[in-house]
Amino acid sequence: MSTIELTPALRLDRESNGMLMTSDEFDAIEDVEPGRRYELIRGVVIVTPPPDEGQRGPNDELGYLLRDYRDAHPEGSALDDTLPENYIRVEDDWRIAERALWCGLGRRPDAREDVPTIAVEFVSAGGRNRRRDYVEKRRQYLRRGVKEYWIIDRFRRRMTVVFADDAERVVTETETYATPFLPGFELPLAKLLAVADRWSK
Repeated sequence: MSTIELTPALRLDRESNGMLMTSDEFDAIEDVEPGRRYELIRGVVIVTPPPDEGQRGPNDELGYLLRDYRDAHPEGSALDDTLPENYIRVEDDWRIAERALWCGLGRRPDAREDVPTIAVEFVSAGGRNRRRDYVEKRRQYLRRGVKEYWIIDRFRRRMTVVFADDAERVVTETETYATPFLPGFELPLAKLLAVADRWSK
């Protein structure tokens, strides 16, 4: 008589923080407790609260500006698509970018497989979060092949753009940023910071 081994269905919830897991196991999970973010970092599940309004508001505004560019600008087809809260696989880790942009593919991207051209993070309060956004994700996204990494920091009132060669440019609150990946698109940083400010009052 043969036996069949059944693998228990895994579910992620707030109690999963610190759980050891392989990338394949993490990728196979379909049942998660809503209202949490789940990342796999060096084989450990990290559970965090969702972004607050000071992050979600400007992220929504950025999405609106990008879709408006794509639909209305003569060169808007350079933007294949953009998604909030998108997983990026970096070797055996799964990271969540607060916004991912795919440019120049000429087709709808496969959000799980195609490396975003641009990854965006809105900095959270706290030293550990700042280190994650400025150091850890920077290193991982560049290693994965992201061409530009935008770190939008409402606390320091600036955006740091990190390029594929690890050079960077700091965009101040009063400046507008343009990237060669989106010809004709201009990002007025003050507009995003104003949205964040509305939520922090």
